Amino acid sequence: MPWSTPTLREVRSTVRDSIRGRLPGADANVPNSVLRVLSDAEGALCHLTLQYIDWLALQLLPDTAETEWLDRHGDIWLKNADGTIGRKLPTTSTGTAAFPGQDTPVSVPIGTQLTYTSELLFETTQTVSVGSAGAIVPIKADTPGAASNLPAGTTLGLALPLPGFQGTVTVDFLSGGSDEETDDELRARILARIQHPPAGGDADDYVQWTLAVPGVTRAWCSPGEMGPGTVTVRFMCDDLRADVGGFPNDDDILAVETYLATVRPVAVKDLIVVAPIPYPVNFQISNLVTDDDATRQAIENSVGEMILERAAPASSLNGMPVPAQTIYREWVSAAISDAPNVDHFDLTMTDAVMPDNGSMGVLGDITYA
Repeated sequence: MPWSTPTLREVRSTVRDSIRGRLPGADANVPNSVLRVLSDAEGALCHLTLQYIDWLALQLLPDTAETEWLDRHGDIWLKNADGTIGRKLPTTSTGTAAFPGQDTPVSVPIGTQLTYTSELLFETTQTVSVGSAGAIVPIKADTPGAASNLPAGTTLGLALPLPGFQGTVTVDFLSGGSDEETDDELRARILARIQHPPAGGDADDYVQWTLAVPGVTRAWCSPGEMGPGTVTVRFMCDDLRADVGGFPNDDDILAVETYLATVRPVAVKDLIVVAPIPYPVNFQISNLVTDDDATRQAIENSVGEMILERAAPASSLNGMPVPAQTIYREWVSAAISDAPNVDHFDLTMTDAVMPDNGSMGVLGDITYA
């Protein structure tokens, strides 16, 4: 029989009954009597203890633990690629910026601060002389996080005037910044580690090792896909590379390759780490009711979330190969129906079958008729 915590009223009644049983002739039910006040006070304290035990029961298991206790579970179970344990910490973006040419050479000292917003600052990481041809200067963000990843062409200003320098600075690239791992992401990694303990380098091990790399949010392993003795790993960086749909770049692939080389079994013939290939899922909606901008945006969000949850390249399940995930018409239809304000519609599309093992569905073009 499952445990059910009694209510405050029930606990108070139990205390009064206990007093009546231990003190023959005493009645703790008399309003405003000393025994009534003392028994109700004791009942309240007992109920507070029961509430604490209820809360503590949730913290003792990682699937229901809150942030502080979830971190404790993570510290016990998880070791990350950068040597830290538990929750993956935020990382700082790095890159380069172009300083415009100056008529008179200007020295830009290391640590020169550049501004994007009042909260987002960058600084140079080496001293560079800027002449008539300008200069490319390495920079890094002062604050870690995905917000510090800026696209090429972004304009930065100087936090403080630099004698002799005129103009603004232009970002060549800034990437590598990722946010701190969320509770849901950390919880998923802990549960995966518990449910799939280390097995000497099976597919689950490769997935967990890849997820231990900062910035990686999803990973798949496909043993034997490229031939006997080979292991293929694909992964996504949904937050780190949000500007390109979460698909990793060469630096991300190198980071995963480097870490896997330190933990994988030496018997593996070839380890192939590659990014999934985006495969657009296109469809047409006609006779949509209600048809307005808000509803269309809601449809895009709903279908996008569905594809994010279900899409996957080739992988392995219980030792058996699993092909790249088809995005079925019924899934898209259900996602559209789940969008707010959608009453009815007609959907025109066929099942989006992936053309190869490396492809993965992404939201494509939605046309309305």
